[in-house]
Amino acid sequence: MGILLAILIGAFIGWLASLIMGTDGQQGAIANILIGIVGASLGRWVFADVLRIGSATAAGAVTVTGLVWAVLGACLLIGVLKLVRVMA
Repeated sequence: MGILLAILIGAFIGWLASLIMGTDGQQGAIANILIGIVGASLGRWVFADVLRIGSATAAGAVTVTGLVWAVLGACLLIGVLKLVRVMA
């Protein structure tokens, strides 16, 4: 059940981030899931561990603040992928 929930939340996070970053038409469901899951992990690492923002430890959790931090991490991931020209 945990894997299924991670996939569903990852898909939602990836989809929101792709809408914000303007890449929704270029990526499919699998890319949304991967960007959502990796982006949530990246968001937690960058914002909570590196920058020491306290509420960022909730990134990826099923709370409003957790989803916000996860979407920010996914947007950061999409931005990095755009910089290295993986995504146009």
